[in-house]
Amino acid sequence: MDLFVLDTPTRVYTGGRSFDRELPTVVLIHGAGHDHSVWNYPARHLAHHGFGVLAPDLPGHGASGGDALASIEALADWIAALLDAAGVVRAALVGHSMGSLVALEAAARFPERAAALVLVGSVAPMPVAPPLLEAAAGNRPKAHAMINQWSYTPAAHLGASASPGLWLPGANSRLMEHQGAGVLAADLAACNAYVRGLEAAGAVRCPTLLVCGERDQMTPPRAVRPLLEALVNAAGGARMMTIPGAGHAMMTETPDAVTDAIRGFLTND
Repeated sequence: MDLFVLDTPTRVYTGGRSFDRELPTVVLIHGAGHDHSVWNYPARHLAHHGFGVLAPDLPGHGASGGDALASIEALADWIAALLDAAGVVRAALVGHSMGSLVALEAAARFPERAAALVLVGSVAPMPVAPPLLEAAAGNRPKAHAMINQWSYTPAAHLGASASPGLWLPGANSRLMEHQGAGVLAADLAACNAYVRGLEAAGAVRCPTLLVCGERDQMTPPRAVRPLLEALVNAAGGARMMTIPGAGHAMMTETPDAVTDAIRGFLTND
């Protein structure tokens, strides 16, 4: 569906069902240089199992208008504006990579609106390697190749896929090419500049789950520990789970495991 968020047209995927704000709402926030389509599998599952799903294209991404926002804090404020536009008071916030920082900051800034928090492929801080920042600004194909190299496991590079016939690194390249000029560079710069992640984590009050890929090279499980330990005030204590064999792009490499983790956490199943 299409909404106007802060007077800007915004494309929001709802998982193949009409959005029902009377159901528990889940907001799925994509990462740098991506759009809502990275959430296709969990979005459809959740929408057909009792949730109202909002998977937006962030400003300047996918089919949404406007320019890419320059900071994680601005994106967190935009998520609150999205909830207003959808008529939703509270929602579970789920984010991947850059989207996880947006979800984290939104849960800290608007605790009354965060029913739960799921951080997928997340660390804080999330510094970006200078060669990648440089490539994103001036050589997008090189940046896309670097991201693919670090996002997928060797098996995925050789053709392993949960979707038969779909070469995952190739599909990710096409997705990143589809974004406008400057979008990836702005996203990565926002991640690199965001330094208050651990402070924000201390302000989170809702139940929180961190989902890690065992073979994630961009946000490896060993680097998640400071963020987990900073979530000292999360209701019931923050939890961390590791998906065996998954890389950073775990929603496409292991979609069933990621979906089970999110749904299981949100339903206490």
